[in-house]
Amino acid sequence: MSNSSKANVLWFLPTHGDGRYLGTSNGARAVDFNYLRQIAQAADQLGYFGVLLPTGRSCEDSWVVASAVAPWTERLRYLVAVRPGLQSPSVAARMTATLDRVTNGRLLINVVTGGDPVENKGDGIFLDHDERYAVTREFLNVYSDLLAGKTVNVQGKHISIEDGRLIFPPVQSPRPPLYFGGSSDAGIDVAVDTVDKYLTWGEPPAAVAEKVARVKAAAAKRGRTLSFGIRLHVVVRETSEAAWKAADELIQYVTDDTIAAAQKTLARQDSVGQKRMAELHGGRRDKLEISPNLWAGVGLVRGGAGTALVGNPQEVAARIKEYQDVGVDTFIMSGYPHLEEAYRFAELVFPLLSLQQHDNVTPLRVQNGPLGETIANEHRPLASQASAS
Repeated sequence: MSNSSKANVLWFLPTHGDGRYLGTSNGARAVDFNYLRQIAQAADQLGYFGVLLPTGRSCEDSWVVASAVAPWTERLRYLVAVRPGLQSPSVAARMTATLDRVTNGRLLINVVTGGDPVENKGDGIFLDHDERYAVTREFLNVYSDLLAGKTVNVQGKHISIEDGRLIFPPVQSPRPPLYFGGSSDAGIDVAVDTVDKYLTWGEPPAAVAEKVARVKAAAAKRGRTLSFGIRLHVVVRETSEAAWKAADELIQYVTDDTIAAAQKTLARQDSVGQKRMAELHGGRRDKLEISPNLWAGVGLVRGGAGTALVGNPQEVAARIKEYQDVGVDTFIMSGYPHLEEAYRFAELVFPLLSLQQHDNVTPLRVQNGPLGETIANEHRPLASQASAS
């Protein structure tokens, strides 16, 4: 069973684009400040723990967006990426401390080593896979020491720092939590020494259980304990039939040529996690339910997280609890389009889960105020009994 019966649920700010369908401009939306602010404010009001902001050249810059959007929210945390090899650890530590201070301790850090060699070269990184993780280790040692208030002098293979220190400390002590995803041996070896929460993409529960056990064992050998999170999309509707219909509609404009082009681009990556995602569907759309209620359709055209939980609220909640049972306590969810689906997931599934983030701005379990539209300008609607089953 899970070490914790309560979960934290985060949503996603789609700074690389959004829409009602994948792989097409039909139903697509401009990702501008007002739209991202809408999604963040919805997530804040609905009681999500935080939001993940993606990183890379396909996205708007996560630090700038988080800085712009955060003042418009109250409790919402922002999971923003540091990039070892792209940033100086000292500059990254100052950025981290500053954003943590101006958001009053609402910053979470996602450590991203980078898995696309072509994009890496465009950013000036010419290191191979294992060298990038060696840089990540050196980076995180310096970065964490600085945020903890230490003065750093180090001569490393990749990073050298002389009299490095922070003047303004972060609000969170000793620093904001570090989240990290990396399925390779090199990635896990760095994670168990340096980070707080290990992330996986949405593989079937048995595969996630194996990965969690492997990371736990490696951490135990170093005398450390990590917690675990998972990144998933979700297509939830009031009935299973409606949910699977919505999943099919999400990829209705995705052509075979689009899939082939996307898979060719994704295949150039040296990320072990990305290879594991691609193997789930093999570029084919005829066997996309890879385990109960777990659908690989998103990964036909999207890099990174490629699977979605599909089903009615009870089915989706049951699958989430299966992941909890193997040790996952944090769920980073998303759905297309992200504004409407943030509401749908919170309204349909939150009441079925035991959540850590109990300080919802909008109560979801106790209907203690007027809800719904007044009927015929006269009568308040009665509380629904539909979810009592």
